[in-house]
Amino acid sequence: MPKNAYIHIPFCKSKCNYCSFISFVDLELKDAYLYALKKQITCEYKGEKLNTLYFGGGTPSLLNIDDYIDLFSFLKFENNAEITVEVNPNNIYLEYLEELYRLGVNRLSIGAQTFNDETLKLIGRKHNSTQITAAVKCAKEAGFKNISLDLIYGLPNQTINDFLEDLKLAVNAGIQHISIYGLKIEDGCYFYINHPKDLPDLDLQAEIYLKTVEFLKNAGFNHYEISNFAKFGFESKHNLNYWDNNSYYGFGCSASGYLGNIRYTNKTDLQKYIEKPLSKSFGQELSKQEILEEAIFLGFRKISGIDIEEINKNFDINFEQKYTKILQKYSEYFIKTQKGYALTINGILISNDILAEFISD
Repeated sequence: MPKNAYIHIPFCKSKCNYCSFISFVDLELKDAYLYALKKQITCEYKGEKLNTLYFGGGTPSLLNIDDYIDLFSFLKFENNAEITVEVNPNNIYLEYLEELYRLGVNRLSIGAQTFNDETLKLIGRKHNSTQITAAVKCAKEAGFKNISLDLIYGLPNQTINDFLEDLKLAVNAGIQHISIYGLKIEDGCYFYINHPKDLPDLDLQAEIYLKTVEFLKNAGFNHYEISNFAKFGFESKHNLNYWDNNSYYGFGCSASGYLGNIRYTNKTDLQKYIEKPLSKSFGQELSKQEILEEAIFLGFRKISGIDIEEINKNFDINFEQKYTKILQKYSEYFIKTQKGYALTINGILISNDILAEFISD
């Protein structure tokens, strides 16, 4: 029974140069989209009290408060549910955040990306560093005590000291959670066709990552997932549900869900989703081996690693025996924990290679 849901709000006022996510600038379609979204929720949601709800985008803060009130009326929540809304620093204000907070939203994820104003312009963001700081202050005044910032490393011309300065400013803002992402230039974004100059190479990105882990540890942040750091008790419950390989609803254009050992993705074309919001692409029901592989792949994203006793029980295997060759081959990149295994920091840097061997074993 799913107790978690993701809602995709695919609208942006403009597309960032690095963004290949499913988002559109067709704001005139917002009302039609919300009508289709509510139809999907009405038909597919079974009335479970949700533990987490996450509004991602796109730019969810382009919705007005009445839009949120309308959507919330279709859903039920546990008393301590974590409800997150992604916001951009340049399109929020105090009254708006106060209304969100009164509605039950208790976590904000602010898309900062960097505090460097020149780089913000280069990557196509519409805010500046002053607006990031003001957004955090505004969120606190509205009552939010769980605030996350997104930052990107590997941006054009970025040095280790540049990113450390971003981290210092984020920490000094008094937030509870930081997500860091290495820049990926993929098909569908402006940078894919117009490749930026002076990008940090992979070695420099790795060094930035290692320095980030060290800096945030010293700043009192728990490194609990490859890309995520939190003050104690402020780990993202919604994302942990993904990494624990549990079920969840996916509502909205391009949103993915996981129900009954079957993964699905809604229509990625905005107009087609509006016309047929219940139409989606289903994967085959996952086999027991595929579920095991996903449990391993997702579990190793957590810094605490995997619980082999739980895996052995759930899948009727001997993990250490089944994967002896991989554990031996990459022995220097694994840590033996009380419950199983975790990747070392250097193991994280080559995690794609390591985890690919579990999948293909």
